[in-house]
Amino acid sequence: MLIDIVTIFPDMISGFIGGSIIKRASEKKIVEFRFINPRDFTTDNHRTVDDRPYGGGPGMVMKPEPLWKAIESVKDKDSYVVLMTPRGRRFDQQVALEFSSKKHIIFVCGHYEGVDERVIIGLVNDEISIGDYVLTNGVIAAAVVIDATVRLLPGVLGDEESVIEDSFSENGGLLEYPQYTRPEEFMGMRVPDVLLSGNHGEIRKWRMEQAMAITRKRRPDLLNKNKNDCKSGV
Repeated sequence: MLIDIVTIFPDMISGFIGGSIIKRASEKKIVEFRFINPRDFTTDNHRTVDDRPYGGGPGMVMKPEPLWKAIESVKDKDSYVVLMTPRGRRFDQQVALEFSSKKHIIFVCGHYEGVDERVIIGLVNDEISIGDYVLTNGVIAAAVVIDATVRLLPGVLGDEESVIEDSFSENGGLLEYPQYTRPEEFMGMRVPDVLLSGNHGEIRKWRMEQAMAITRKRRPDLLNKNKNDCKSGV
């Protein structure tokens, strides 16, 4: 997979890409990253990438010319252009799975009050939000989406089953069950006996019960979603 990140603040994400699982995926040639700075496509001495919004209002808007040229410099027939924006569709594990099948994703990271709409109309395939809040800029949100997507690529994780058992994945969309490791007793708290029993059937049953209980308590909307999906035949 090829991932291009269009941003005027590449330093904000370069450190993230250079560490942990993302770094290993890059070293294995599973994913390749490139940075495209719209400032490199400006024509004035000040390398201006923003201007006041038509119609008035606070803040500045990213200008169409340098942003358009930046995207066009790397876009081809296999490219999927994603704008990170609070008005986009909500990002979740299913969207991450969808993105993991793409050959080339261009993440366009908005800044200031947003991006000139003509760039969105002309070049953007998808608009994505990671939640109902506003961040300093889109590159922070892009880092979240990149991490969730790249870890789904074959060969990235050492244990492929960990992807399946993650919260929101193929465990029916439930939150993850509690996890324990050594020692068996810590601060007066013991590991549940069933996890020490060696009875894999009972362990699976316990984990499902725990996942259901945690989801019912913390995210009942996920249970309602599963019911609606079943009714609609999804």
